[in-house]
Amino acid sequence: GACEDTHDCKILLALCLSWAFSLLWFSELTDQQKEFQQLARRFAREEIVPVAPAYDRSGEYPFPVIKKAWELGLINGHIPQEYGGMGLSIFDSCLITEELAYGCTGVQTAMEANSLGQMPVIIAGNDAQKRKYLGRMTEEPLMCAYCVTEPGAGSDVAGIKTRAVKMGDEYVVNGQKMWITNGGKANWYFLLARTNPDPKCPASKAFTGFIVDADTPGIQVGRKEMNMGQRCSDTRGITFEDVRIPKENVLVTEGAGFKIAMGAFDNTRPPVAAGATGLAQRALDEATTYALERKTFGKVIAEHQAVSFLLAEMAMKVELARMAYQRSAWEVDQGRRNTYYASIAKAFAGDIANQVATDAVQIFGGNGFNSEYPVEKLMRDAKIYQIYEGTAQIQRLIIAREHLGRVKK
Repeated sequence: GACEDTHDCKILLALCLSWAFSLLWFSELTDQQKEFQQLARRFAREEIVPVAPAYDRSGEYPFPVIKKAWELGLINGHIPQEYGGMGLSIFDSCLITEELAYGCTGVQTAMEANSLGQMPVIIAGNDAQKRKYLGRMTEEPLMCAYCVTEPGAGSDVAGIKTRAVKMGDEYVVNGQKMWITNGGKANWYFLLARTNPDPKCPASKAFTGFIVDADTPGIQVGRKEMNMGQRCSDTRGITFEDVRIPKENVLVTEGAGFKIAMGAFDNTRPPVAAGATGLAQRALDEATTYALERKTFGKVIAEHQAVSFLLAEMAMKVELARMAYQRSAWEVDQGRRNTYYASIAKAFAGDIANQVATDAVQIFGGNGFNSEYPVEKLMRDAKIYQIYEGTAQIQRLIIAREHLGRVKK
């Protein structure tokens, strides 16, 4: 249950502590940030935690919970004020995300998919596009989706085969997407498609980003996938057959799509890391409560050094993951490129979510392996954090590239 590579953990500990010292000046949250945090915390414990097991069993989409969260302003807070949103910073959004994920990451992922779908429009859309597509999401509880991954192109985004061919004032799209979160619930999609048929064309020029209304003729939504964890999140394949998209729905210009799609991650990976941290905090809390109640050999198991050390390791990891996502969020809010920090946060928080959830199951013993106790669900839910929005391995490739790039300058 302890860290498998002590050396790596010590390096990460030193790195995160250096971040912590550099961030001491904002160690105290503002009153508004505390209000958002407390609102999200109450909502998670009162509205999400009680219903999460039922949604996990049924796989039903948690729209009643989402609607309540929307009414409280806990969704879409990052939409700029001029388009009806609150214009929250990424840091503020992360504080909310961690609290919501504490309740259930399946519910929180359904909400967070809106952020990923909207982010290309927020960072690259023109005024008309923002008013039309972001504005409607502040007027009613609508969902959107980031439609990029394909059956044969996940981490290898450059391998996307969905084609968009310009015909007059429209683009005609054909192709298939897969593992699209909110795929069957979205009002509109951000779609990445190849517009340059030349296989030698670099990815930076070969793809175009589109905004696509979900009710456009030719869009076929596949069945809901029943996944290992986060089961109430709506994940589907989507097929495009001669789907016509007006040219005014192109983001920026033809060929700019890859940069837009990748740029969105710098803004959305910090909240994903925050979600993983929220799950890990929940696992730590559940394990701690149980360890203070369960007795063996005449005393509560928390008093056994083997268990107390395990809890200590879990607590260290949670705190370091929180520092990592807050640093990555703070960097992008300062207007700086945060790719390096975002990938570190996403990779580390995703890994520790899995480690801490697994350790929580261990502390629960046989009860932890049973679905009547909460940690079994946490362990299943945690796995996707090492896969979606860039696998743990892709994050390491990015971190290595960024690190070596700094050294070579």
